[in-house]
Amino acid sequence: MAYRTVVMYMEIGCFVLCVSGWILVCSTMPTEIWTWSEVGSIVLTTSNYFSNLWKDCISDSTGVSDCKGIPSMLALNWDIHMCRALIIIAIILSFFGSILVLVGMKCTKIGGTEIVNARVTFAGGMNYLIGGMSSMVAFSYYGNKIRAEFQDPSYVAQKFEIGVGVFVGWGGSTLLVVGGLIYSIFAGREGCQSSPKRLQVYQFPAAYTAVPSRKSIVSIPPTERSRRTGITSIDSSGSGSSSGSGSRVSSMSGTTTSSKTTASFEYV
Repeated sequence: MAYRTVVMYMEIGCFVLCVSGWILVCSTMPTEIWTWSEVGSIVLTTSNYFSNLWKDCISDSTGVSDCKGIPSMLALNWDIHMCRALIIIAIILSFFGSILVLVGMKCTKIGGTEIVNARVTFAGGMNYLIGGMSSMVAFSYYGNKIRAEFQDPSYVAQKFEIGVGVFVGWGGSTLLVVGGLIYSIFAGREGCQSSPKRLQVYQFPAAYTAVPSRKSIVSIPPTERSRRTGITSIDSSGSGSSSGSGSRVSSMSGTTTSSKTTASFEYV
């Protein structure tokens, strides 16, 4: 299977993962059970107290429930405001991350070149990652606050337990973080690998490249230089030996001629 096909299927899977996490985080906003507490009374009825970031509710065993919104924004503690802001930021970033990923994915073919698509997908993955981290911080802080108050023996007010909204938020935040991280790794690596190819246009032409001279010693490798030096020495020694052999041959021919002449005189 080609690398492009693998990346395309990976992007589709991460998109489904991140959209599911975004839906889960959005569903925690209207969920009323972030904290809950069950209180028994003298009679057979039982009262259930539950709340979220926006309102407090109470219900009994008969099924009748009543909710009251928080009347004052300024009367809230700073941690409630922080959790609200982080979750809203996470929802907005995830929404724009979905748009960027839809534009930059390979299967949609909405963007431009491969480099532009990779960078747009990387931006969408970073939006998912930052949004998931923001919502994770909000849900983790809220859940840890409930746990600390429940286990504190000096806390005299009514104690609550962690509700279903916090657990759903943890699951959605995890999906956003995982999907955004995979998008950022693959799209970022593809964008970085494609960037140097565009820089080849700005290289210097071949006419301005410095070419070393043939007479330069630096241009000849050490092994080649030693090889050439050895051949020169062999040639010089060979020429000397050949000249010496020539002189010996001439002297031997002269001796043979003189001996033949002497023999002819003696015969006469």
